[in-house]
Amino acid sequence: MSGNTRAAYLLPYYLWIVLFVVAPVVLVFYYSLFDVDGHFTLSNYAQFLTPVYLSMTLSSFWFAFLITVFSLLVAYPAAYLLTRTKHKQLWLLLIILPTWINLLLKTYAFIGIFGTYGPVNAVLGMIGLGGQQLLFTSSSFVFVSVYIFVPFMILPIFNALEGLNPSLLDAARDLGASRWTTFRRVVFPLTLSGVRSGCMAVFIPALSLFMITRLIAGNRVITLGTAIEQHFLVTQDWGMGSTVAVFLILAMAIIMLVASGTKRRVRHDK
Repeated sequence: MSGNTRAAYLLPYYLWIVLFVVAPVVLVFYYSLFDVDGHFTLSNYAQFLTPVYLSMTLSSFWFAFLITVFSLLVAYPAAYLLTRTKHKQLWLLLIILPTWINLLLKTYAFIGIFGTYGPVNAVLGMIGLGGQQLLFTSSSFVFVSVYIFVPFMILPIFNALEGLNPSLLDAARDLGASRWTTFRRVVFPLTLSGVRSGCMAVFIPALSLFMITRLIAGNRVITLGTAIEQHFLVTQDWGMGSTVAVFLILAMAIIMLVASGTKRRVRHDK
């Protein structure tokens, strides 16, 4: 294939990157340089470095970390069991199926489930615990977020487990390794690529959550995504909202670079 032909095939890809990746990021950075009155200023960046926004940043990273950890704790055993199930592809499809449903619909469904007269409180009343305030708590926010993100964690881990060479497991058993030792020394290290991909697929979107924080957690959880929504839709301060978005984009880019660098080092060590 000649150089001109290859360039012609790559042109739509480059146009897509420029129009829908580079241009929006540049536009967000441009708006971050103006205040609410449209005057050029750098005060938005100084304001972001105040304790209020730094605390919000720490809160976003903390909840994203919790969501990622709990998703991993649920997803890895589920993916491991799926690889040993007879109709694994069917079960995998059933797990992925909820991702086809609109996020807002699933969130409203949990409002009904966790509501005062919802089925969860009805069960608690039947066993004598009485009605509980389940909505508008950080626990309910983490639970709903984990439910939403678990399929995105299961899929890469499942693919990594499926690509595992069965002869390695047979060799470990022949050498007298127990099931736990085989998992700890063979299975888990060889599927770290799937774990890493799943963590990236969960952690980065969890940093920018805003709809679930408002509908499920109320004002108990304030994240950077919530701040961006407030500045763009409520206070109409697009400059400050864009500034928060710039820092969020930088954080995501750094996380991706660190993860890709770790992946390259692992491959080099092998």
